[in-house]
Amino acid sequence: MTTCVTNEPKATVRASKERYAVPRVDIHETKEAYVLEADMPGVKKEGLEILMEGDELTLVGHRETGNGQGDTLYRESYDGSFRRTFELDPRIDRAGVAARLTGGVLTVTLPKSAELKPRQIKVAC
Repeated sequence: MTTCVTNEPKATVRASKERYAVPRVDIHETKEAYVLEADMPGVKKEGLEILMEGDELTLVGHRETGNGQGDTLYRESYDGSFRRTFELDPRIDRAGVAARLTGGVLTVTLPKSAELKPRQIKVAC
């Protein structure tokens, strides 16, 4: 069962003239919701955009460039922004979507609509 369908992640994505890194994500399913966790190190709440349009969820995280601590001698970390788009199951309850950013990890909770939640059926006599 696939609720969130992603494009194959690539090292970078080009949108207009800006380059984006594709954040790594984990997606978990609970009885009540789907939980998406995206790694966005260095992104602060002010630099985060979560856009939902139609059946697409787009995560964009901007982080400040440079650390102001002298000349860089060697760098392995990406110094720029993150972007990733997901196609959502139309049965997700969009009004209940919630997000939080903690320690460089963005957690987006996508609640299931009532028709997707398990329920117990009572048997009449």
